[in-house]
Amino acid sequence: MRIAEIAPPWFTVPPTGYGGIELIVSLLTENLVGRGHDVTLFASAGSTTTAALVSPLDAPDPALLGNVWYEVSHALAAYLDVDGGFDVIHDHSGIVGPALGALLDGRPPVVHTLHGPWTEPSRRYYSLLQDRVSLVAISEAQRSDYPELRYAATVHNGIDLDAYPYREDKEDYLVYIGRATPDKGPVQAIEVAREAKMPLKMLVKRNEPFEIAYWDEAVAPKLHDEVDVFERVSHAAKADLLARARAMIFPIQWPEPFGLVMIEAMACGTPVLACPRGAATEIVRDGVTGFLRASVDELVEAVRRVGECSSRACRERVAQRFSTEAMVTGYERIFEKVLAN
Repeated sequence: MRIAEIAPPWFTVPPTGYGGIELIVSLLTENLVGRGHDVTLFASAGSTTTAALVSPLDAPDPALLGNVWYEVSHALAAYLDVDGGFDVIHDHSGIVGPALGALLDGRPPVVHTLHGPWTEPSRRYYSLLQDRVSLVAISEAQRSDYPELRYAATVHNGIDLDAYPYREDKEDYLVYIGRATPDKGPVQAIEVAREAKMPLKMLVKRNEPFEIAYWDEAVAPKLHDEVDVFERVSHAAKADLLARARAMIFPIQWPEPFGLVMIEAMACGTPVLACPRGAATEIVRDGVTGFLRASVDELVEAVRRVGECSSRACRERVAQRFSTEAMVTGYERIFEKVLAN
């Protein structure tokens, strides 16, 4: 198949640090090429790929993340370039991309992956698109939050296990990865680590103004000597911190559609301690690959029981349910289906 993969404009593909969607797009693109497809990747300048690369824009300053003008320019440039040259367009570009794709009226068909959460405006928007764009959920939890929508399929995100070192011998610290927002629970992570008397290593993203403000006002006052903060770390450094950690603390405060960092931790053999929201209930096997607990006190108790979890079971769950191969096969089937229709 001749496939156009349209990434978001904000980070290079693959990302050098933060950028979960860009990581998924990279893995998908490279493996589709490896399976013999003719793939063109539309991504920011500086991206690296074995596919043909088209770069409408340089990656914007991270502080501009979400600026609609960059998103529109990137998506419009991509769609003006794809007309007539592809069998299928796979769009990850955000809000604007699938609206442009809907105007193609199925020539070529557009598949759009739903990477974000449901809100009242997003429900209204995607209900207008469902007859013109094939919509893919990334978890059953995301899908069940808006069951009335017509979905082409559910395809879990996947990762390359070889990129994550497996380690059974752990050190006595917890690790947290996330943006500096209330939804991601950084304050709760600090509270859990303090109450459990465990050091905490925090890998955080705080580029946008509201992230910086929240960090300064709510998170920074909670920091102490047992908390180490890391920013803009490489993939290798992140994987090393995950592999050595006793557990990853993921006190999510919203219905996360997936949560890639959970499977990254488990790939390293590191259990995940999460709140039972969104896809966490789908990813973590309670008592086997981690614990699902709602409150800070319950998560503290889970830290004390983390030795009951199996590092090998964590790794095997990712291999069985969240591999790159399963993800790529899922999208291949969707592409074949929309072309057959």
